[in-house]
Amino acid sequence: MPEGLETSRAAGPRGERTYTIGELAEEFGLTLRTLRFYEDEGLLSPAREGQNRVYSHRDRARLMLICRGKRLGFSIDEIKDFIDLYDQDERQIEQMRYARRIGARRIAQLEQQLTDVQQTLRELREIDRQIVEHFRHQGVALDEE
Repeated sequence: MPEGLETSRAAGPRGERTYTIGELAEEFGLTLRTLRFYEDEGLLSPAREGQNRVYSHRDRARLMLICRGKRLGFSIDEIKDFIDLYDQDERQIEQMRYARRIGARRIAQLEQQLTDVQQTLRELREIDRQIVEHFRHQGVALDEE
């Protein structure tokens, strides 16, 4: 059966629920290619049953973290470092420190972008005001869009 179309398994070798590549792609709104990319980057490590990938609950949880990290604007390397730290410390202290560090950096980037957007809006509004004033002085009617 083609990969991604294989049927779901209720439980893996340890009795846990497993997922096919197609199920995870559909659930998270990703392409099969994206999931394979995450695997190539070492972010996911599905088991194999012949040619088929078998994803565990742990893989699914990691995929949730990957998607969240991407939504927040983190790089693949930052996400990988964050996930890799999980296995190094039972209490996840270093993982949380790392998350704070990259989070603070991302906040600073977004705040700068917000400042830049606000400045651009001010400039565009001023240009629009000047054009309206010019039209008024020339006796030209505004064509509102």
